[in-house]
Amino acid sequence: MNRLSACAVLLAAVASGCGYRVGGQSDLMPKAVHTIAIPAFGNATVRNKLARSLPEDITREFISRSHYVIVADPSQADAILQGTLANYNAFPTVSDPVSGRATMDQVVVTLNVKLTDRRTGKVLFERKGQEFWQRYEVALDPNQYFDESGTAMERVSKAVAASVVSAILEGF
Repeated sequence: MNRLSACAVLLAAVASGCGYRVGGQSDLMPKAVHTIAIPAFGNATVRNKLARSLPEDITREFISRSHYVIVADPSQADAILQGTLANYNAFPTVSDPVSGRATMDQVVVTLNVKLTDRRTGKVLFERKGQEFWQRYEVALDPNQYFDESGTAMERVSKAVAASVVSAILEGF
């Protein structure tokens, strides 16, 4: 029994010093940043609802995953996260062979995001032209038609929020 315990301790000591580490754990944020403002995003598209939901979803993601306090007034923040919905495209990806109508659409949105230290003006994080996409079904029967594009936009907004916050917090 003593040999087994000694082996377990030796194995734990050897394994802990093997040099492996989990990637993406760096903290890009300066230690002086405690508050972040996320003002309304700019919008160069016709999808106003998506441009409004992005800052809300990013705010929720920061609150749930970090210790940073999100403030409404940029003049009261240590850092400001600004964004622009730069492009929105929707196009059919699957068509019904009989009618030729689309049965699946894909939405692609392009986003520009920049996190700036308010005091120094230093850019802490920036992504230009980052694309996100989401597919959704289109009903063939007009009597059963339900527009899935709105729920697809909600999924895109949540995916953008998770990706942006992960990139900022985890250094990816």
